[in-house]
Amino acid sequence: MAHFIDRRLNGKNKSTVNRQRFLRRHKQQIKESIADAVNKRSITDVESGENITIPSRDIREPNFHQGRGGQRNIVHPGNDQFIPGDRIERPQGGAGSGSGGEGQASPDGEGQDEFIFQISKDEYLDLLFEDLELPNLEKNQFNKVIEWKTFRSGYKASGVPANIAIVKSLQNSLARRTALTAQKRRQVRELKQALSHIQTHEPAMPLEEDRLKQEIALLEKKIGAVPFIDTFDLRYKNYERKPLPTSQAVMFCLMDVSGSMDQATKDMAKRFYILLYLFLNRTYKNVDVIFIRHHTQAKEVDEHEFFYSQETGGTIVSSALRMMNDIIKQRYPTSEWNIYAAQASDGDNWADDSPGCREILEKDILPVTRYYSYIEITRRAHQTLWREYEALEGKFDSFAMQNIRSVDDIYPVFRALFKKQTHA
Repeated sequence: MAHFIDRRLNGKNKSTVNRQRFLRRHKQQIKESIADAVNKRSITDVESGENITIPSRDIREPNFHQGRGGQRNIVHPGNDQFIPGDRIERPQGGAGSGSGGEGQASPDGEGQDEFIFQISKDEYLDLLFEDLELPNLEKNQFNKVIEWKTFRSGYKASGVPANIAIVKSLQNSLARRTALTAQKRRQVRELKQALSHIQTHEPAMPLEEDRLKQEIALLEKKIGAVPFIDTFDLRYKNYERKPLPTSQAVMFCLMDVSGSMDQATKDMAKRFYILLYLFLNRTYKNVDVIFIRHHTQAKEVDEHEFFYSQETGGTIVSSALRMMNDIIKQRYPTSEWNIYAAQASDGDNWADDSPGCREILEKDILPVTRYYSYIEITRRAHQTLWREYEALEGKFDSFAMQNIRSVDDIYPVFRALFKKQTHA
């Protein structure tokens, strides 16, 4: 029996189809690992790839093998306390845990080994934002926002085996074999006609007859040597991502940077907004994003200042809401734009200002927005701002509230706010 070991490098994505099949089959386990991993990242590396860990039992496949069968009597070495017929109890503590350290056993007798593999940035982001969308997006203006869709676009000479165009490849194979063997087949026909003429009219020419037979056999051998299929014949279905115009949309990001927001709270808010920013840029094209930071005063800033500025102060939440309302009126007519907003705060606000925040939202902002999400980042009891907003949640379907208490809550809250809607 011969054993072959393939030591070739994995060039030109030869294992891509196997990798994609693996990702599809174990998608749920991978998504669970990503949900755990995203909370462990810093705000600076959330866009990179990830090492994913899956318990080996989740990827183990059943297999069949031939057993010995029948009854067997076996004497184990070192046996000094059992005789045939004794029942041996299962030992306490079974397989060791793969993550429990060397020489340590699992206390409940069960354990698992871990399978670790690397996923790329694109695979990570695709799985991270799967089944998410901007709620209530309406196509009221076909202009700037672009969704990417995949379309068939002819054929190409390279690709993965799953995309082979069988009919096109066989057509190329037939054309190639016809081109390479047409002349030889014509010569074979002519030689066979000459051989038939000699055998019929001139039987006394054995040498000439043998020569013609040898030439015919040589030509037929050459014809048979032409392969049925060649890598040159293969054609693969080509797919291209094309922009599909949909609607205009703008997302307002309002973040509290007052003195009551300590550094840990600000980091959680920034993580939430980075997820939102990546989601918008990954799923849609040309969505306008307006960044507003506020303490006692609100300020429209760029992306860098929004995430990295150290400015702080007191707390007047209504300043950010008034600025958002002014920007909508000046730059984003509601007849043409889908308007969204995400507000993050620790809930601390001047008590006299919270009713004013509710009034601005109720009268000016919520009637013109597709979706407004409020995220309160605190472990304390909710204060006046939360209680004022609770009255809005029951009146407006487009208003949603969530509480983030720790880093582990960020991704689940994000998915809950932007989960794709099911349409009847």
